[in-house]
Amino acid sequence: MPYIIAEPCINVKDKACVEVCPVDCIYEGDTMLFIHPDECIDCGACEPVCPVKAIFAEDETPDQWKNFIELNKQFFKDHPGVKPATKS
Repeated sequence: MPYIIAEPCINVKDKACVEVCPVDCIYEGDTMLFIHPDECIDCGACEPVCPVKAIFAEDETPDQWKNFIELNKQFFKDHPGVKPATKS
């Protein structure tokens, strides 16, 4: 199961998760970051470093943010060819 980024990331985009992702599967949208579901290797490195606790394993996403599972997937359908977020 891949990880997803939920509502607490909106307008934050801290990018601590980008720094630790070993496969560069985190992408930057206009208001938040997104994890590519086909590239995520389910390592979990991103989850503990998120300062706003916005990252969840897909099957552990809280009910109030379950819609972000589809939003993460839809981002990549709507933005083919988007490049991963840059590390600092």
